[in-house]
This record gives sequence, C-alpha cells and structure tokens, in this order.
Amino acid sequence: MDILNIGGFEIKPGETKQIEMPVVKLYTDTDICMPIHVMRGRKPGPMMFVSAAVHGDELNGIEIIRRLILMKSLRVHSGTLILVPIVNVYGVLNQSRYMPDRRDLNRCFPGSSKGSLTGIVANRFLQEIVSHCAYGIDLHTGAIHRSNLPQMRANLKDPETLALAEVFGVPVLLNANVRDGSLREAAVESGTKILLYEAGQALRFDELSIRAGVRGILNVLTHIGMIDRKSKRDPKKIVKPFVANASSWARANASGIVNTLKQLGDYVQKGDPLATIGSPFGEVFGKVQANRSGIIIGKQNIPLVQEGDAMFHIAYFSDEEEAVVHNIGRLQESLLPDNPEAPTP
Repeated sequence: MDILNIGGFEIKPGETKQIEMPVVKLYTDTDICMPIHVMRGRKPGPMMFVSAAVHGDELNGIEIIRRLILMKSLRVHSGTLILVPIVNVYGVLNQSRYMPDRRDLNRCFPGSSKGSLTGIVANRFLQEIVSHCAYGIDLHTGAIHRSNLPQMRANLKDPETLALAEVFGVPVLLNANVRDGSLREAAVESGTKILLYEAGQALRFDELSIRAGVRGILNVLTHIGMIDRKSKRDPKKIVKPFVANASSWARANASGIVNTLKQLGDYVQKGDPLATIGSPFGEVFGKVQANRSGIIIGKQNIPLVQEGDAMFHIAYFSDEEEAVVHNIGRLQESLLPDNPEAPTP
C-alpha cells in the first residue's frame, strides 16, 4: 500500500490520523479547515469516504461520524476509511443549509479551484477525498421543519450499488436520479459507487436515524471486507429493504393551520385523509388526501402551510406495503433508545 496524501498530509498504511485541511479563509484571514479522520488498514483494500453536513443545517450525519470515530471496536484491517464529519463548515457555523455566497454546495460539484467560494470547496473535497475512493456514503436529513424516515437513495440499476444499499439495512430504498451539480453526480462520474442516506430533520438529532446510520455504515464496511464484525442481532429483527417504484408529494390545497392525521412510516390508501387545513377560528378550508396507496417517508412538521406547500412524501411499492411497515417496526424495535433490549450498533 502506498502512502496516502490528503491536502498535503501523509497517512501511512496502518495509521489513523486526524487532519484539519485548510480550504478557504474568512474575511479576518482565518483559515476555515475541513475536519477529516482517516483510518488505514495494514492490508490493501478498498477506500471509502463517509461525509456529512454538505448542507450545514443537516446535523445527524455529524453525530453518526462522531460515534464511529469514538467506537473503540472499529478497526479497519484492509483498505482506507475517510470520515468527513463537516464538509460545509461555513454552513454549520451559521446553522444554514447554504454557503456564505448563498449557493447550495450540493449543486456546485465538481466546482473549480478558480471558481466561486462554493465551487472552490466542492472542487477541493472532490479532488482530495472523493477521487481516492471506490465507495462513498453521503449523509443527509430532511430540510428545515421536514423529517425523513430512514431511507437510502442511489442508482439501484447498478447491481453493486444495489447490493450496498440493501446491506445498509433501512426499510426503504429509492432509485433516485442524480441531480445536476450534486456530490452524487460528481462521484458517479469519477467511478465511485455512492449511497445517499436520508433520515431525520435539519438542526435536530434523531436517535433512530443516528443509530440506523451507524449500523448501516458498519454493515457496508463489513460487506466490502474492510472490517471484521460478527452480528449478534436476532435474525427475526433484521430489516429487509424494499425498493420503491416511485414517490411523490401530497401538497396543501389551501393556506392555513394544519392538523396532521398521519405520521412517518404510516401506510395510507388512496383517498385517505392526511391532514386538515383551517383558520385560526376553527373553520376547515381543505383536506389533504393521499393520491395513491403507499408509505409516508417524509413529512412537513411545522403546522402552518401556504397553498401548494409539499406536506407528505409518499413512496409507492408493488403490493408490499404491509411488509414495509413491518420492517419499519423492526427498525424501531431494534434501535430505539427506549427499548431496553436495543443493542448499540
């Protein structure tokens, strides 16, 4: 195995090193550094990155990576694991999704070393981290005031990527097209097999989402032969993933105050009421209904809407909804902290 160079820092085989890689500067001439934790095995093997906070208000991934770093039992024996808990340092400092120039970092890849501030950060991350890796997992949450059920989005038409998504172990897999300028698009173009994990909401920690993320990453590392890990889980509680055929948002048909009737993970049938929308005086203006039968995998949390706002994200399956709901229950039973028998991932 060769010496790995990231941002001018050398990491030898068998070495673990924390790096503060300078990316750009503040007005005050203060360096903004990207924190990077590298774990190299002594034996040759694949290289994989795990990134979080590409959107600076999406915090679950930071905690997922922090728990991996603190996990004493995590030993990489083959290959290299690159953990980047905060990609968009500016955004985290300001509790904002965006960069200081108001650009979305996840729409500016591959970027340019001579481009905008956001383009420079995107390009540096791509060149110094992603370009080394055969595999990657990018951690995200729902937007502000919006929650996502733990789910995996990836190019499921690629057999190897599908296998990685399945072994991660969340109930719902979405075959998602890449978005222009996204990290996923740039990674795919560089030959990296990448998964996008969506779970929880912005500016909040969600314990179920965090534990599912930690366990999923360990599952993938085991699958590609980077770590040795014996599962002690009850086979009856193993979560089987299901691929959604499609998904869509049910939108508000009026503006007003929301009374939510359905929650994340609920199975709904076509025509089922999802919420009512009314006035401060109690008058009901509209009723939001499911357009098709499926599982709620995302929802708005704030009880105020304008007409046309996206409120419920519903995934559609091929007559497998009951099995999906059952596996959502399995995930909760095995990972929720109020379950006294829930193992640490």
